[in-house]
Order: sequence, then C-alpha cells, then structure tokens
Amino acid sequence: MQKRIKEKALELLNTGVVDRVLGWKIGEFFYDLTPAVFETAEEVEENFVYSGFSGANLSKYLIAQSRAGGKVAVFLKPCDSYSFQQLLKEHRILRENVYVVGISCDGMLDIEKIRAAGCDGVIAVKENVDSLEVETLYDKKTLNRNDCLLERCLVCKSKKVVVFDEMIGENGEEQETARFEMVAKLEAMSPEDRFEFWRGELSRCIRCNACRNVCPACSCEKCVFDNDKSGLRNKAAADDFEENLFHLIRAFHVAGRCTDCGECSRVCPQNIPLHLLNRKYIKDINELYGEYQAGADMETKSPLTNFTFEDCEPSIIHERGGV
Repeated sequence: MQKRIKEKALELLNTGVVDRVLGWKIGEFFYDLTPAVFETAEEVEENFVYSGFSGANLSKYLIAQSRAGGKVAVFLKPCDSYSFQQLLKEHRILRENVYVVGISCDGMLDIEKIRAAGCDGVIAVKENVDSLEVETLYDKKTLNRNDCLLERCLVCKSKKVVVFDEMIGENGEEQETARFEMVAKLEAMSPEDRFEFWRGELSRCIRCNACRNVCPACSCEKCVFDNDKSGLRNKAAADDFEENLFHLIRAFHVAGRCTDCGECSRVCPQNIPLHLLNRKYIKDINELYGEYQAGADMETKSPLTNFTFEDCEPSIIHERGGV
C-alpha cells in the first residue's frame, strides 16, 4: 500500500493534475508521522511516508490548502473522508481545488500499545498482514497487529470512503461496532461516580490545545479561548472549574458535527479519553432524534440544526443527565 500511495503522489504531480500533495512525513521519530505538503516529485521521493502510523486526519488542513491557489491532492482514509465531507457541507473546503485519493484502511497503529507490550526503545516496526515485527534497542518481538491498533480503529464505524476522485484498494462498507460500550458504562454510574471519573481524567489536562488544534470540527477563525474579551483567554486552567469548562464547551461546540475520528484522544499527551465526551453526545443524538452520522452525506441536516415537530421536549433531554 505504501508503494502504491507514493507512486500515485508522484504521478499526480508529474502529470500536472495537481500542484502539490498533502500527505505525511516523519517527525521526530519514525512512528511520529506528521501532515506535510509536498510541491515537487523530489520532495515526495525524499520525505513522503505512508505506514500504520499515518493516523493523522488530513481533512482539516484542506481548509487552508484549498484556498492556497492551484489544486492539491490529498489521501483520505475512511474516517478522514467523513470529516472531509462534513467540512464540505459546512462550506469550509473548496471542493474544486482538491483531488481526493481514497485509501482502504486496516487500522492505524498505537505506539503506546506497542510499548505496553514490553517493547521499550522501539527503533523499527515491520508491518505484516496480521503481525508486527518490532525491533528494540534490546531485542526483537512479534506482536499481533490487532492488539496494537488505536482505540478508534478497534471500534471503527466504517471502512467506506464516502467521497473520492479515485480509490487505492477496495472501498469498504459501514459496519456495526461497540463504540458506545464505554459510554453506556459511564451512563450506568451514579452521578457522583461519573463526576469523579471525569474530574480524574480532566485534572490531567495541561491545556496544550492539541485536541482543539487537530479537530476537524474546531475550525473557527478565532476560538473563544483565544479571545481576550471572552474572559476565557488564560492558557492554563485557574481552577478545576475551568478544567471542566474548556472540554465541555469544546464537546458542545462540535456536537452534531463530530464524526468520531478520534484525533482528539490520539494527540492528547496526557492520554485523556476525550472521544468519550463526543461519543456521549453522538449517542444521545441518535437516541433522541434518530440515527445520524456526521459527514456521511451532503444532504442530511444535523438534528441540532433542523427542527421537526417530532423533536423531543427539553424536559426529556434534561432528565437524561450529563456526561
């Protein structure tokens, strides 16, 4: 797959179909792949990388890249394509300036799970269909690939790329998953226990803003938390109330628009399960207003922006309680 994707990037540049390519390159470590723009075939040859660590969702970067002049090619995994289509629906991306190459996906790898499997000092990972050959400073180990996948990939909602100009690999389908299982466990807790769970998780937040900056749904030109006049400008939380406030406001802000791409949890340096906040709202929306998946199509309106006489009463929503 890596060879085919890199060859496609070169072909699109060399034939003049696009002016640049949005993909991934190695960051500080080989498993730290970061989004990058490639303007020449030489740059692609030297730095373009696709692997099981290409977890970064590239859709958000197209807000700026689609307005940067010329045409940009982008490689979208199934979950990325939902974010891309949601941004199209919100008129945040200029579709005519983007050439979308959909890529089939068997799940992205989590370096923390590889380390937790006893692989300290990882220096190389060879990917096979069902296994990983991990080389460390001390020894070599073979791991089951499925045991090393990101959480979002273990409960992947869809193997289907919902929008593309061409595909690499076979396109998949939407699928039933257990992605709301942990949310249901939280809902079964007493309000006091649930509050303590989230206080414990959110107390680790260092307000680095990684979750906000990577989130495709957080695409405001200026965030309220960067506004000097909002009263919320301070970078670090002054108290535990502000620790809660930042994440709850962000979760409400993306409710009905979050595609559950899981980027917020993937980039969190404190390993806070932020995706659970978003999934709670997704689950509530499905149960209160009917099944809805953000980014699945261009036509369906979000239940939160579309009034019908069948909508539930506010009292019903209040009785359900919080996250």
